[in-house]
Amino acid sequence: MPGPSARLTWTWRYEPADAAATQPGEFPSQSDAESWLGEFWRDLSSEGVTEVYLISDGEEVYGPMPLGE
Repeated sequence: MPGPSARLTWTWRYEPADAAATQPGEFPSQSDAESWLGEFWRDLSSEGVTEVYLISDGEEVYGPMPLGE
């Protein structure tokens, strides 16, 4: 487990991996990552993403989470 001074980064992994969607980059917190997804999941779905995984420092936190309506 990282120490108190370690900086965690949060990202999304898309499935299928070859979806044409643009990655937003890294987020400073889980909350920021989840808020971003809440705003853009429809765009991702329209770009071919069917499900996402939340990743923190290379480790899967949760997923798959489907993006269907």
